[in-house]
Amino acid sequence: MAMQIAVVPVTPYQQNCSIVWCSDTMAGAVVDPGGELDRIVKTATDKGVVIEKILITHAHGDHAGGTADLAEKLSLPIIGPHPDDQFLIDSLPEQGQYIGNPNAKSFEPSQWLDDGDEVSLGNLTFKVVHCPGHTPGHVVFVEMDAKFAIVGDVIFQGSIGRTDFPRGNHSDLIHSIRKKLFVLGDDIQFLPGHGPLSTFGDERQRNPFVSDAAVGEA
Repeated sequence: MAMQIAVVPVTPYQQNCSIVWCSDTMAGAVVDPGGELDRIVKTATDKGVVIEKILITHAHGDHAGGTADLAEKLSLPIIGPHPDDQFLIDSLPEQGQYIGNPNAKSFEPSQWLDDGDEVSLGNLTFKVVHCPGHTPGHVVFVEMDAKFAIVGDVIFQGSIGRTDFPRGNHSDLIHSIRKKLFVLGDDIQFLPGHGPLSTFGDERQRNPFVSDAAVGEA
């Protein structure tokens, strides 16, 4: 399989920053660099990965707090999130104070993302799915050939993203999960923003918030 991934939990929130790369070309990206950039860069170097870009699922500080510094350090383009997270990008310095990352800075994405966009990485192609609910501009990256998704804080093993933050929306989140992610296939494995991996099929069966039974579709 051409897609490889290494997970580097960062920040006191143990956010699953990841390094994803194409094993054919060793071209890689850092997804959601919330902090602890030296660890992230060392992991990529140890794996022989050439980091070409930064991908952002959403602009909460534990996911995006290190983005500006990493982009400057390695001269990288920042891809994502959706423009509806602009207000969160602007608030990153304030968020950083709250979550214990005083170095968090706002940034300007090199490319905003929208539903149906594609992001290439070596021989990999990630489908972009706009999944509002946790934040209005949240996006998910899906590599269909690898049957793998990087979902940020949309869904977790046995849980779903919080919607009590500014501009969160519970009904939007349920719609995003059920109508935009689950329809991609039960066999897709996903890396959430926190905690262990799961599959869309397992969550359709067992997740107490969005399973078929939970929404009355069993």
